[in-house]
Amino acid sequence: MTAKPMTHKTSIDLETLTQGEPETLQTQPVVEVVLALGSNYQADKYLPLARKRLAALGKVDLSTAFQNPDFTASLDQPKPDYTNQCVHLVLTTPMSLQRLQQTFKSLEGDCNRCRKTEPNQVRRVTMDIDILMIKLANVENSLSRKLASKPMPDWIVMADRYPFKAHENAGIQELISTKL
Repeated sequence: MTAKPMTHKTSIDLETLTQGEPETLQTQPVVEVVLALGSNYQADKYLPLARKRLAALGKVDLSTAFQNPDFTASLDQPKPDYTNQCVHLVLTTPMSLQRLQQTFKSLEGDCNRCRKTEPNQVRRVTMDIDILMIKLANVENSLSRKLASKPMPDWIVMADRYPFKAHENAGIQELISTKL
């Protein structure tokens, strides 16, 4: 008897996933989310704090943390590097996309995020949380009826975040190969 080779999903073609406009998904119940965390100031303090707060919302899986140059930096205007990490969060209780966004903005505030900077001042970002992809609860609603002609996608990519930055893509692919 020949053993069948084990297959593992090691990559996913993100371009084939459905893209959704966040504005049209605001009231939809979300059960899972893939996030991008970023910090260019005291990341060793604020990333663990954010991960701890996210773990209070459900089961958390993490990608490797990457240190990346700020893509808006230039020779004339150097900026500190970012530490970035992707997070797969399975929510204990489904919540609307709008509520998730509010929760993440509040968490950024808990990390002393300051959104205003003076001109010519280096922008210190203690914590930035971006929603990259969501998985909706299987609930019949107007959106699911619109998509009834095709199977409901497992993951919906946030159109305002796509195409992903290189570190986001690497983090998502790592999560896919090990967790998703």
